[in-house]
Amino acid sequence: MLETSAAVARQYIDAVSVFEALEEAQAEAAHVRGGMYWHAGPPSLPESKYLVRTTPAGSETSLGPCTPETEAIYARFTQRKRESAERVSGLKTALEQQQRLNRALRVGRVDPLVVALLGRLASTRLSPHFKVVGTHALYAYETAAGVRLDSGTVATRDIDLLWDTRKRLQFSTQLARVDSSMLGVLKKVDSTFRIRQSQKYTAVNKDGFEVDIIRRANVLLDAPGFSAVIVATNGTMARMDTVHPATFVAFKRWMADQTGRDALKRRRDALQADAVQSLMETYLPHL
Repeated sequence: MLETSAAVARQYIDAVSVFEALEEAQAEAAHVRGGMYWHAGPPSLPESKYLVRTTPAGSETSLGPCTPETEAIYARFTQRKRESAERVSGLKTALEQQQRLNRALRVGRVDPLVVALLGRLASTRLSPHFKVVGTHALYAYETAAGVRLDSGTVATRDIDLLWDTRKRLQFSTQLARVDSSMLGVLKKVDSTFRIRQSQKYTAVNKDGFEVDIIRRANVLLDAPGFSAVIVATNGTMARMDTVHPATFVAFKRWMADQTGRDALKRRRDALQADAVQSLMETYLPHL
């Protein structure tokens, strides 16, 4: 493994600061989604009006007739919504600048497709239903440690997304809210994604990059989580939620001991376990 330079480390820290500020601003903006307006009363009472709250889905709820209290509610909501929109807009502009600097200084080395996919899951609020497992998780660990693992250790042409099947209903509800299917979400990132006929939970694009939805790995679902902001080669950024590095090491060592598994894969499992173990001992002792 190779430590990143001081210049790259400084840029990453600055970029993550803006990225996380935008995450917070977007979470706050979610509380003022939709809108409010004054609805005219019945013809018999032309001077009366009612405050109505609307949702992005189009539903409406009456908050009552015009009173000093509802006028105050309306004023607070509109001010908060305006301030929230201004903050999100400003931070998006700042993040674009940071991402340009990321690219100029070669801060990242993750495939832009992976970052775009994670960003799409975040924007559609599907991120809580998935954890990145497998080889791509190494990018989260090396980024947190401020190092770069050997390219052979992290090389892969697929990403494994561990689906939390315990939350099927919430997942289906959120997909319905964004009026999509999981394949539809992937196709927003790359329109060439198609489901493999032989593997119904695997999608592949025109370049052969695969997205595998993993459903049976409860030992990983129940394990402690880990999160890091990763950077693509084009400078774009996304948050990667994965499993704790110690869990990764234990799971990879278990995989390496499975005698029925392909010998080359077992050797790679052991290599990755050793790499993350060393990374934890040297750079992430607090974990």
